[in-house]
Amino acid sequence: MDRRRNMLIGIVAGVLMVGALSYATGVTKLIRSSFGSSAEYKSSETATAPELATGEWINSEPLKLKDLRGRVVLIEFWTFGCINCRNTLPFVNSWADRYREKGLTVIGVHSPEFDEERNIEYLRREVTSLGIRYPVVTDNDYQTWNAYKVAAWPTVFLIDKQGRIRWTRVGEGDYDEAERVIQKLIGEKV
Repeated sequence: MDRRRNMLIGIVAGVLMVGALSYATGVTKLIRSSFGSSAEYKSSETATAPELATGEWINSEPLKLKDLRGRVVLIEFWTFGCINCRNTLPFVNSWADRYREKGLTVIGVHSPEFDEERNIEYLRREVTSLGIRYPVVTDNDYQTWNAYKVAAWPTVFLIDKQGRIRWTRVGEGDYDEAERVIQKLIGEKV
């Protein structure tokens, strides 16, 4: 009787351990994904970045990525109601100012999460109040969002001088890495 009971306890303990490890692994993945992730790609690993869909432009005439070849392009998918997006803005604004003359073009793609964020007048007001001076295009129908396979706000893409996606970041953070990649891409020969 004791032998069967000990064996049963051992089996239950084993099942619980496997379940706990599986749960912990899932929680770890969830935590990592909620803090974001970034990836850098070699130029040979990437395809040409999708063109931006049509939308209303703020701070600029409409831009086409094909016309920006020879420049590094940072595209940030954001929405003005997102606190994580607001937390990235000081860095994006800084890069736009510091690297514009060195060959960086920053474009904000505003893909709204809520209905009021679709209103162009609200967006214009927020762009001004947030001190955004780089071009912003509306993406109310998510055509650009879907073309880039974006899944969360904010998401940043760095596109090289030949129009290829070379780095991406989902979520906040990795600002030093982003700046290092910006500098590297600006320094590359066409």
